[in-house]
Amino acid sequence: MTPHLPSSTSMKDVQNQRDHRNIPIDKVGIKNIRYPITVLDRRNSRQHTVASINMYVDLPHKYKGTHMSRFVELLHLFRPEISLKRISEVLDRMKKHLNAASAHIEVSFPYFIEKKAPVSGAPGLMDYTCRILGSSDPTGGIDLVSEVIVPISSVCPCSKEISEVGAHNQRGEVRLSTRFKKFIWMEDMIELVETCSSCEVYSILKRVDEKFVTEKGFTNPKFVEDIVRDVAEKLLADNNITWFSVSAENFESIHNHSAYAHVTSGEIHADGCQEVNRRVRGNP
Repeated sequence: MTPHLPSSTSMKDVQNQRDHRNIPIDKVGIKNIRYPITVLDRRNSRQHTVASINMYVDLPHKYKGTHMSRFVELLHLFRPEISLKRISEVLDRMKKHLNAASAHIEVSFPYFIEKKAPVSGAPGLMDYTCRILGSSDPTGGIDLVSEVIVPISSVCPCSKEISEVGAHNQRGEVRLSTRFKKFIWMEDMIELVETCSSCEVYSILKRVDEKFVTEKGFTNPKFVEDIVRDVAEKLLADNNITWFSVSAENFESIHNHSAYAHVTSGEIHADGCQEVNRRVRGNP
């Protein structure tokens, strides 16, 4: 016998019950939901991938809880495309659907780019971790941040200087986050970072390619400090970028620790030049 199921309208809404502790909550929602999405691809127009998504809203002091299932319902409405252009719409719907003053979404996903080996031209796929972060405040203001995590290789300048033969090198990663005036491609952010490393990382290398990347890295040694400064210098010259944060971590090959450097545009001051804050505006 099929049990009788009451309608949702006849069931008690526990989340909307009064909470007497009088404590508002800044963020409440769901984390790490895996969901298939489609993102913009500069070369192929669209790319299918799988994202890990966090969604939050604020909760006023008078309510016991939020309706968690509504986050997933909203996500389904925006299938399959989650992009910078649609994030503001998602945030607006979150606030209305959940009766909230502020909303936040964090979308993290692997992004694949076909990359050819530098000499042989052998094609291979490189995956990069990308993130889209969006927030909507009580006034309706939208804040968008685009982030990429890029694998790189670097050769130690000190090791090269003091060694009679060779120099130690290592793989590392650079995390670059930006705010901007106009849409910026993930590929552009990735390429900017790669040009600031000792050498790029590839998925496929023939012997002629391995010779090339080894020698290129050796002739272009960089500390993590050099890498973040080179990235920052390029971004400061880009009028489209309103704020950035860049960090570099080298997974050291001869130490039992990583080397790390980090800079944000809000921390930079020009030395004997025009004030950087006139070129880079925004909040860190």
